[in-house]
Amino acid sequence: MDITRLSTRQADFDARLTKLLAFEEAADEKLEATVASILGDVRKRGDAAVLEYTNRFDRLAATDMAALELPKHELRAAFEGLPADQRVALEQAAARVTAYHRKQVQDSWRYTEADGTVLGQQITPLDRVGLYVPGGKAAYPSSVLMNALPAKVAGVDELIMVVPTPDGVKNQLVLAAAHLSGVDRVFTIGGAQAVAALAYGTATVPKVDKIVGPGNAYVASAKRRVFGVCGIDMIAGPSEILVICDGKTDPDWVAMDLFSQAEHDELAQAILLSPDAAFIEAVAASADKLLEQMPRKDIIKTALENRGALIHVADMAEACRISNRIAPEHLELSVGEPEVWLSQLKHAGAIFMGRYTSESLGDYCAGPNHVLPTSGTARFSSPLGVYDFQKRSSLIQVSAQGAQTLGAIASTLAFGEGLHAHAQSALFRKG
Repeated sequence: MDITRLSTRQADFDARLTKLLAFEEAADEKLEATVASILGDVRKRGDAAVLEYTNRFDRLAATDMAALELPKHELRAAFEGLPADQRVALEQAAARVTAYHRKQVQDSWRYTEADGTVLGQQITPLDRVGLYVPGGKAAYPSSVLMNALPAKVAGVDELIMVVPTPDGVKNQLVLAAAHLSGVDRVFTIGGAQAVAALAYGTATVPKVDKIVGPGNAYVASAKRRVFGVCGIDMIAGPSEILVICDGKTDPDWVAMDLFSQAEHDELAQAILLSPDAAFIEAVAASADKLLEQMPRKDIIKTALENRGALIHVADMAEACRISNRIAPEHLELSVGEPEVWLSQLKHAGAIFMGRYTSESLGDYCAGPNHVLPTSGTARFSSPLGVYDFQKRSSLIQVSAQGAQTLGAIASTLAFGEGLHAHAQSALFRKG
């Protein structure tokens, strides 16, 4: 494979790295117009529009919305019908994800000032959340666990899942994961029409407070457009992995770790940073050797040749600085003593520490969420978590004595802003 080789010693390294990292989906005016039209139609016609688009795009012949909702006994049957190894693995992954996210639950708090004024914060869960799950070829039961379980841990009352079933094909693992995760209702709809139904509500599909979960370009565009009507988790770009290695990990391991994200799609990005030039070439040789074993070898090859890179750095400290610049979705710190370098790494969706911690474990069963910020947004964004399904309300209870002190401060500032009603509202309570 012709994977880009870079070195920080190159005079044009910064420019070449910037070009490598650049990713901005070209605006598709036709797609955007289609999405806008679908959203408007569903908002206007509700169930009738959802039914029409679902039958057209997924090649179905449903006569009413009832035919597009899966009964709970079908979800349970899917779970019970799994091969024993799959059922156990799903249960084990769910248990680990749940245990991890229980650590994230935030509690309400308050304190009382000397004059009796009480201040605090009340934490409450969202009432209803919509979970978008891809269907067809891209069916990911792990995404059901990662999106549904934190919501349930947060205390969300109702979780509505939408999943397209092109040609009526239902992924049994996805349905089983929905059962195991406690999803309340499942509709076999997808695309922009599903996002619209969740955001605006129809006679059949309840309006939700937030929509989470990955989807194609139509789903991403629809989520952007309905933000504000309801919340969304994030708009995710292509998958990314950055491996920092001191040169002492098995090069086959590192090559396969790069493959693990490159196999997602041709736009995925896989980068290696190492101070050992000979190791970099060993990883390249391993990649060439292992590629032919991969069922998705064409996708891997395209991704690595178009957006991948093997980068020689001066030392581990420089590798950390470059990693912070990249702010990757997945960061593997493949070294003997990862704690030594951890404090130098500021920006990453998830950090996989040590030689035995493959990124793939995080995708399925380690426990932390695999819904992570991409395209450098780890500089200011965090993994999906329980906190995304909770909201905060400020609590203020001013005592009679506190009203005297605060009234003076507030009225002075309000008069300064020319807002006399604000000032008088505060002064009326001041003795």
